[in-house]
Amino acid sequence: MRKKGKSSKFILIFITFVVGLCSIIYELLISTISSYLMGDSIRQFSLIIGVYLASMGLGSFFSRVVDKKLVSSFIIIELLLGFVGALSVPLCYFYYSMSDAQGYQFFVLFLTGIIGSLTGFEIPLLTRIMEDEYSLKDNISNILTFDYLGALLATLIFPFFLVPFVGLYKSSIIFGLINIAMGLLSIYLLQDELKRTKRFKRLIYLCTTLSSILLISMFFAAKQFMAFWNESIFRYPVIHTENSPYQNLTVTAHPNEFRLYLNGAIQFSSKDEYRYHESLVHVPMSQMKDAKRVLVLGGGEGLAARELLKYPALEEIVIVDIDPAVSRLSTKLPILNQLNENALENSKVRLIHEDAFMFLSNGVDLFDVIIADLPDPTNESISRLYSNVFFRMMLQRLNPDGVVCTQATSPELTSNAFWCINETLKKAGFAYTYPYQVNVPSFGNWGFIMAKNKPDFTPSFRQEISYKYLEDALFDQMFYFSKDIRRESVEVNYLDAPVLLEYYLDHWKSLQSGQR
Repeated sequence: MRKKGKSSKFILIFITFVVGLCSIIYELLISTISSYLMGDSIRQFSLIIGVYLASMGLGSFFSRVVDKKLVSSFIIIELLLGFVGALSVPLCYFYYSMSDAQGYQFFVLFLTGIIGSLTGFEIPLLTRIMEDEYSLKDNISNILTFDYLGALLATLIFPFFLVPFVGLYKSSIIFGLINIAMGLLSIYLLQDELKRTKRFKRLIYLCTTLSSILLISMFFAAKQFMAFWNESIFRYPVIHTENSPYQNLTVTAHPNEFRLYLNGAIQFSSKDEYRYHESLVHVPMSQMKDAKRVLVLGGGEGLAARELLKYPALEEIVIVDIDPAVSRLSTKLPILNQLNENALENSKVRLIHEDAFMFLSNGVDLFDVIIADLPDPTNESISRLYSNVFFRMMLQRLNPDGVVCTQATSPELTSNAFWCINETLKKAGFAYTYPYQVNVPSFGNWGFIMAKNKPDFTPSFRQEISYKYLEDALFDQMFYFSKDIRRESVEVNYLDAPVLLEYYLDHWKSLQSGQR
């Protein structure tokens, strides 16, 4: 090959940097969407990273079959990688809506394998293309350095910019187009090597033009595509959806009801959420005569705060929710703000956007009541919020005669998970635990666990408080569990051994395999 000028050398290095960036972006996109849809984020990231790296090795191995036409082969790889990478997220969304979980998992790994193989193919080709420009040691050093720097930039912009501001769907298309642009840039820079292949160049230009038109059209049709996908997944029309750095938030509505979903899992229905939130709040509050300070972990939508504000003696309600998008939506979206009765803007409410685990570990303030209104333990990050360490920190932040209450999944559908949380509270040091349940039609039979260190127990609700659902006649029923859902031989959920996650996911695995 003929020697190139300095600017061409720098542009080749730039191409190396960009292709490294794009490849990691594709991997992060697929891993993230699979975590959203399937839960169990550690397993999803581990499987996808493992298949991606193995496929890179496979692609590198087979790159040796290309003896000549290195530039042409590199351009084809770039165009294929850009096209497949651009379609990765739309294909994941589409396949998930058409298949079961097992089929989706296989498809994701297959898609990861294709992207990994193409990525593994491109780096050796680029190294060989640049061999006339640098000595062997400098060439390898340059390729690996800038490829890894591209990967570093990808890991920085993905969580802080792409997910919250661009979204998964548009990000995949943008970086696919960038990948395709690198292929076109290679044609321009290396046209001396391609001067005898005019037919090839025309074919590449045609394929690039058609694929770019398709991808750009898909980019501008993102809203329509996501609306179509949401309609295939959710029961009612979607009126709001957004991606925060932590999760996807979706609100669906019809004339008599609206629902909030986080990562596709229902958080509440306006039709019956009062059953859940009254049970979560008023059972522990019935055990306290003079509570002054209450801590709510989670609950950024303000519905637990709405119930707590019914107690005039309360002086402060501290809400700790990691995601500002939840509280922002609950304040700005009129139907949500009306439902929580503007609780988040009450002068007694102090809203803190912080991880609940870090808040407990770093603080020193004590509370009379601590209420954990946290998501179900669908992944390791959330499972730690039901661990022995987390519950021990709750105990340390509780006044001696205080009470703790946590939502605890369904004692009927995920009974092992429910009783695991109960055993973990005991292991953390709570002398008395009081599991109870309530029927919430949107969820089914739902469970809570109250814990304290004083033996006194008041078997009735506070009569001066207005309830839509609770009454004294329900009290004894709430604390009774039939023998077919009681469990005794369950393990404790430790921070470094999150058995709760396995208990929780066991039920969903059985549903996916057609068992119950």
